[in-house]
Amino acid sequence: MDQARSSILVVASKWWPLSARLAASLVRHGWQVTALCPTEHPLTRVSGVRKFYRYPGIAPLASLRRALLDGAPDLIVPCDDGVVGQLHVLHGLDPSLRSLIERSLGSPDSYPIVEQRYRFLNLAGELGVRVPLTRKVTGAGDVVEWHKHAKSGVLKVDGESGGNGVRISHSLEESLAAWRRFSTPSSLATACKRLVIDRDPLALWSRQRQTDREVTLQEFIPGRPANSMMFCWEGELVSIVSVVVVAAEGATGASTIVRVIDDERMQSAGELVAARLKLSGFYGLDFIIDSDTGVPYLIEMNPRCTQLGHLELAGKESSLVSALSQVWRGGTWVKKQNASMSGKTIALFPQALAAGQACRAYVEASFHDVPTDEPALMNELMMKSWPQRQWPARIYHAFKPLDRADPMLFEALGAGNEPVPRAPALRKYMDIDQESGSSVMIAATEIGVRRP
Repeated sequence: MDQARSSILVVASKWWPLSARLAASLVRHGWQVTALCPTEHPLTRVSGVRKFYRYPGIAPLASLRRALLDGAPDLIVPCDDGVVGQLHVLHGLDPSLRSLIERSLGSPDSYPIVEQRYRFLNLAGELGVRVPLTRKVTGAGDVVEWHKHAKSGVLKVDGESGGNGVRISHSLEESLAAWRRFSTPSSLATACKRLVIDRDPLALWSRQRQTDREVTLQEFIPGRPANSMMFCWEGELVSIVSVVVVAAEGATGASTIVRVIDDERMQSAGELVAARLKLSGFYGLDFIIDSDTGVPYLIEMNPRCTQLGHLELAGKESSLVSALSQVWRGGTWVKKQNASMSGKTIALFPQALAAGQACRAYVEASFHDVPTDEPALMNELMMKSWPQRQWPARIYHAFKPLDRADPMLFEALGAGNEPVPRAPALRKYMDIDQESGSSVMIAATEIGVRRP
């Protein structure tokens, strides 16, 4: 297939930076990129994107279908779980789109499994992957029974992402409170708030599907998070990037600083899952590395690209987007992790802005993941997200402040892995006033970007 005439549609409903970072990487690799996203989304700041389709809050499924039919892309890259859900629905509704969706996501037999944590972990356990003990919660009695044998647990509800819908509990009372919250359907008022204040185009659509959501209780494993993003093609894991989390936005929040690792057990888990589910496209796997044994436990799958997708670990030819491009051109690809990058620490941009003072030495010692070749995007990502800068959100949050988790440092200083403070100019963007959303442009020489 001729990549020079190949197009790819990047679809995002969440205001996460990962979609824009991935789109920029796809453009650099020669793809004709189009995007479906809300108005003023970071994707609109990426140079080289050929066309934008608007993702509205009213009839978003019809808008996705229209973008697929009008743009006729060769592949689709979903950037959040809600988009994946809509693609699964479209697969059943429109036969003309089935081959495109299957080419982009893999076998339709996998769709109900990747949307349900319980089914997915059961399958992974059957494959011999190490997973935590997990139970469905259908009523308060299940929670009580769990705590007869365990003090702690992790409650999760399907249909959420980015750390939402996850509660770590250390008592029966905490677990019951979390179960009640997760098992209660969100109100129309909540959905309208997400639409009007958060500018989530899938807010109303997702509310219609929440009757199918399952709540699970998962064994709490003391340890630190790790995750992998993989590119799969027709059931084969083609390439994988794995990291251990150095710091994050809270215990269950997004990573801000990560360290690249080369773990054969995590790669093996990806290979087994990709083969059984016959996956194609980008997928993420989340792990917890047991603090006592060092064994990684697979805790869930993200059926979409994650914030590792754009990383070019040792140049343009060693990235997941490069693997996609090679496969699409019909070339060969050596299936392995980039061992030469193992141990390298990366301060993700703009996530590292929220890393906190305790993490600063690690940020300064890391590779600075700043898109200096995309100044408009860099400028946009230094500010609050566009919805938070608008008057409805500013008025709303004046009465109800944002609930921000405290930054979590998973790797303590003095543990035989002392960071050496470098590139102090990084403070120039670390100290930007995020509350005011002030805009500051920074040249690459000021930031002191170091390519790995």
